[in-house]
Formats: sequence, C-alpha cells, structure tokens
Amino acid sequence: MSVFWRYHSISQKRCRLITQKKSGICNARNNEKSFRCLSTIVEQPKSRNTLKFGILGIGIGITLGTGYAISKINEARKNLFLEGTEVDVKLLNFKPNVESSRKVVSPMDTTGLKLTLFQYQTCPFCCKVRTLLDFYGISYDIVEVDPVLRKEISWSRYKKVPILLAEVNNKYQPLYDSSMIMSIIASYLHDKSISLTELSKYYPILSIHDESGKFKHEVVNKYFLMYQNNIPEDRKLHDIVEERKWRKWADDVFVHMLSPNVYRTLGEAYQTFNWFSEVGHWNEYFPAWERAIMINVGAIAMWLISKQLKKRHHLKDNVRQSFYDEINVWMREVKSSGGPFKGGSNPDLSDLAVYGVLKSIEGCEAFKDALEHTNFGQWFYAVKEKVDSHAGSVYLSN
Repeated sequence: MSVFWRYHSISQKRCRLITQKKSGICNARNNEKSFRCLSTIVEQPKSRNTLKFGILGIGIGITLGTGYAISKINEARKNLFLEGTEVDVKLLNFKPNVESSRKVVSPMDTTGLKLTLFQYQTCPFCCKVRTLLDFYGISYDIVEVDPVLRKEISWSRYKKVPILLAEVNNKYQPLYDSSMIMSIIASYLHDKSISLTELSKYYPILSIHDESGKFKHEVVNKYFLMYQNNIPEDRKLHDIVEERKWRKWADDVFVHMLSPNVYRTLGEAYQTFNWFSEVGHWNEYFPAWERAIMINVGAIAMWLISKQLKKRHHLKDNVRQSFYDEINVWMREVKSSGGPFKGGSNPDLSDLAVYGVLKSIEGCEAFKDALEHTNFGQWFYAVKEKVDSHAGSVYLSN
C-alpha cells in the first residue's frame, strides 16, 4: 500500500513537472506568436505608408510629366503659329535704369552716336562689336552683365548679349545680334543721312525653325551692308561677297572651336573663368558672393557643356587640332588676298570679326597653344595695332 502511494505521489510530481514544462513551452510559443502578431501590427503601418508614398510619388511624376509634355506641345504649336512672323522690336521711351560700368571715349569720334553696349567682356560676339567700334574710334558706354544672373538686361525680352542701345531722337533703339550690329554701324558710317532706326528695318528678325527643327529668331540680311545703290568706288563685288562669306564662317564655324578648347578640362575651365574675372574687372562690378557664383557655377557648367559642343560641332578627339585646322583655313585665305589682311592693305569686316573671336580668349591656354602651333600671330597683332590706334577713324573724316 505504501509502495503504491509513493509511486502515485512520484507520478503526480512527474506529471506536474511535465505539465509545467509543456505549459512553459506553450507559453513560450504563445509569447512568440504574440510577439509575431505585435511585430506584424507594428510593421503594417510602415508598409502601408511606403506604399502610399510610392503611389503618391508616381502620381506626382505622372502629373509633372504630363504637364511638361502639354507645355511642350503648346509651345510647339505656338512656335508653329509664329513661323515666319517678324519680331517687333520697339523703341524705348526711357533708357534702362542701369549704371554704366565704364566709358570708352575716343577723341576721334565725329559720328554723334550715343551708344551703350551691354556685354560680357570675354564673349566672342561682344568682342566683335567692341572691335568694330574701337577700329572706327567710336565712343560708347559699357554695362558689364552678370553671365549667371543677367539682371542688367532684365528690361529686355532678348536675353543674350551683346545688346547695343542707341539713342535716336530722344528715344532708345535696341540692336541685337553681333553681326547685325556690325552691318548696321558700318552702313551708317557709309551714309549718315539714314538713322540707325531706319537702317534696322532692313534687318528684320523672323521666327523660324532651323534645319534641325529648333525654333529660333533669325536676323535677315545680317551680313549685308546697305549701300543704298552707292557702293564705294574702292570696293569690288568680289570683295563684298568674300567679306560676307568669311563673316558668316566666323559665326557658323570658327566660334564653335572656342568652348571645347578653353573648357577642355575642369582645370582649364577654372583658369579661363579666373581670367574672365580679371580682364572683366568683376571685382569692381560684382560683390564677392556673386563673383564666386559666376566663377564656380560658370566653370563647372561650361566644362560639362563643352563635351556636348565637341560632339555637336564634330570636333576631333584632340580638340586643339580642330582649332589649329580652322586657324590654318583662315590664314590661307588671308594669304590669298595678297596683303597683310583678308581685306588687303586694311582690315575689312571679316578681319575684324575673326580677330574679335580670337581676342575673347587671348588670356587662355588655348590661345597660347595656337600661337605656338600655327602662324596666325603676325596677322593677329597687325589687326590689334589697327584696332588700338583707331585706324578706321580716317574713313569717318572722309
């Protein structure tokens, strides 16, 4: 009896122990399940929020993309509607309230012109205009434009430089496009009885799509001088045609050699912009923070853009060689003229245009390399002497 009781007691203890173990396992499992459930409850909002943000992002992307596509379609329709229409360039009743950076005064100036040039000091197109004005000894004011912010030309619908503002009968005639400006000024010097405003009507600006389908504004007749049926006796038709041809070459071919060369590397891009700052006197016209933006943003942006320009204009892998090749093309033409200049014994407008393009990079490594590897130096410095001495002023007195 006692044996049975002991066995029964031991069995009960074992059962209780086994039951406790099982209960512990169950509790552990229940706790694990509870933890999993808790984890699931906690994680579910995160998953749902991610999904919501994803859907919201996709929706915003689709909305913006659709809006951009619609705006482009509307812009294309508008441009198609404008195809062939003339841009209305109106006289200004008041001169823009922008302070001149400096004045260029020539004691030889007899033109009576009152001009203000909005420019970047080292822009090749601006250099072309300054070259013309300096060659003829014409006085003018300069407004140096911030190439990044461009607030100095906020008054103009045309957001490129150069812009030449001419005072005519107490109003102000804006002139755009460097080649048009050169032609208008040269035409005026030929016959001062016709005002700049009247002459500008011979150079209408039309809205067109170019061969690649890009919409742009094109100046008609910009390489033509308006002689009014009174061609100078010392000019032959062949010379006039050649002058137009090489002025166009300077714009369509030669100028596109510059950016891939002066911004060839990031180091060269910074060297170029620092030279721009020095020669353009940026420290005098712009605060330090603005100069920092102009140099840093400009150098990095132009270094990246120069890679695209290299492909667009089909330059060789060695962009310097493409630069040298075009300089050699020009120098062969100068040699064929039989004089020190393409214009013969004196520079013509094509000489001044090509000189202006090269003048814009005179302090860059690309210019120094070209001096070493081509023979354009003698011609360049001969034109420089004519420009700096205002040699063209002799024609004004005639």
